[in-house]
Amino acid sequence: MTRWFKQVGWRHLVVLAVVAFALFPIMFVFSAAINPLGTLASSELLPTGASLDNFANLFSSDVYPFARWFLNSVFIALAASFASLLLSMFAAYAFSRMRFSGRRTGLLALLLIQMFPQFLAIVTIFMIFTKVTELYPAFGFNTAWGLMLLYLGGALGVNTWLMKGFLDTIPKELDESATVDGATHAQVFWRIILPLVTPIIAVTAMLAFIGTMSEFIIANIFLRDPESKTLAVGMFGMISGDGRNANFGMFAAATLITAVPTVGVFLWLQKYIVSGLTAGAVKG
Repeated sequence: MTRWFKQVGWRHLVVLAVVAFALFPIMFVFSAAINPLGTLASSELLPTGASLDNFANLFSSDVYPFARWFLNSVFIALAASFASLLLSMFAAYAFSRMRFSGRRTGLLALLLIQMFPQFLAIVTIFMIFTKVTELYPAFGFNTAWGLMLLYLGGALGVNTWLMKGFLDTIPKELDESATVDGATHAQVFWRIILPLVTPIIAVTAMLAFIGTMSEFIIANIFLRDPESKTLAVGMFGMISGDGRNANFGMFAAATLITAVPTVGVFLWLQKYIVSGLTAGAVKG
């Protein structure tokens, strides 16, 4: 028994401790979500009662339009992630496959710019969008399109470097063979390169979606109208100030619902990650 514990048993204890550490906050949030009282003071790790009142109050509240926040966040995250992914993929293909003047300088510039967070320029961005709101209200403050444009301002950077590194591992002989057969750069990109880089596209898309869904600082400054807020901004308002104790049950319920899109995107992209890596292993 002692020998088994020294060789194998301690690993089981470590795994159980890690699982318990990971499940603790999830259990607490779930318990608070189904707590009939719906307050922070009455929330416990193991629920003493069960009710769906917090979920019902969440969708019927006149003060907190959670359904609108949910739709805003999903729409902005999907659209901004797709556009960011497309721009990053185009840039990565150009940097990886083409040779042009300023290529090295451009790569270093992208790397250096990403060292400075976007919110450092928030004062300048605020001043710019103040003028944009006056001239083009559809892309100004309190609009989904304006916030997406703001997010796309930092689309090139880490994602471009990740994709370029993956593209560099694909033999250039594939491009040359297709070019000899008469394929254009667009045909090489869409029909040959793109199917081979599915794993990195899936990973980048998932990271971009999660990052956009959870972004708070810029959205909190950019979105002030209650109907235009995202989940991160709206849910923060639910527990700020005096509402922290009274609205904690609704906040916990909103947290569980907010996790659904992220988990759904992960499960949807997981098959592309696995299939891509498996195909690469077979080809190797």
